[in-house]
Amino acid sequence: MSSDTELETSSDEPGVLTRAYRSVSPRYESHGDAAMDSIGWAMFLGLLVLLVPLLPILVVVWVLEKAVSAVARQRGGE
Repeated sequence: MSSDTELETSSDEPGVLTRAYRSVSPRYESHGDAAMDSIGWAMFLGLLVLLVPLLPILVVVWVLEKAVSAVARQRGGE
């Protein structure tokens, strides 16, 4: 074999790559994925549109829970 088809390392540990072969497939280059980015933003905005109308209800429930716990503490319920 020629020296450009193999990569020698000085480590004899198992699992360490000692020989690399040339491949017919192109090398992977990382890139941004604009289509998945737009799908993510669409899902976020859809959830925002669905959950923002529920926010006043959640605030009312939270305030009522705080008021009930304050009254229970004054009566010695807890």
